[in-house]
Amino acid sequence: MNAIKTNNLCKYYKDVQAVNNLNIEIKEGELFGLLGVNGAGKTTLIKMLTGIIKPTSGEINIFDMKYPEDTMKIKEILNVSPQETAIAPNLTVKENLDFMSGIYLLNNKKEKVNELVKLFKLDEVLDRKTKNLSGGWQRKLSLA
Repeated sequence: MNAIKTNNLCKYYKDVQAVNNLNIEIKEGELFGLLGVNGAGKTTLIKMLTGIIKPTSGEINIFDMKYPEDTMKIKEILNVSPQETAIAPNLTVKENLDFMSGIYLLNNKKEKVNELVKLFKLDEVLDRKTKNLSGGWQRKLSLA
């Protein structure tokens, strides 16, 4: 089964063509890397696949779900860890986890936060402001 499939995917920013008729198939369980020079469209592709931006044209299928019709279902199973951490520096680790679980509209927010604290071993830094954490701790929190 294809995990990700694109068909003639294009993205234009005014007169700049960021992605041009991209056709890829990534099988479930397959490891796939994006390599290219600056401006090749790697970040634009990731933003389209995760529903952050809309393609100009073409099709995106994620596990047989289509974008844009199934965007919310896709967002439930797909996420991205950008090179910059996605954390609020003036909040504690726990506050960050509470905040993000609210953004994802989780019903079992407290249980999920506790699960992530345990999974990522964040107990010892739970009450620390994230701006005072090492880069490694910040990356762990961002992934959580």
